[in-house]
Amino acid sequence: MTVLTMKELAFIEDEIRAEEITAKTMNWCATQCKEQELRKTLEEMAEKHQLKIAALSQYFNRTNNI
Repeated sequence: MTVLTMKELAFIEDEIRAEEITAKTMNWCATQCKEQELRKTLEEMAEKHQLKIAALSQYFNRTNNI
């Protein structure tokens, strides 16, 4: 199991928050978009960011903090 410092934990939390904001923004933009192809692209990009959130969260949950 990985042991992280408080600074590293804070960095991971910041990354998760940034990815959440990015995904939500892209999803919002997709809902406002009238062009179907662009909407689909934005939704796919948002999904990639959501998957990144899941991966970061799993890593965060598998660590110990010191």
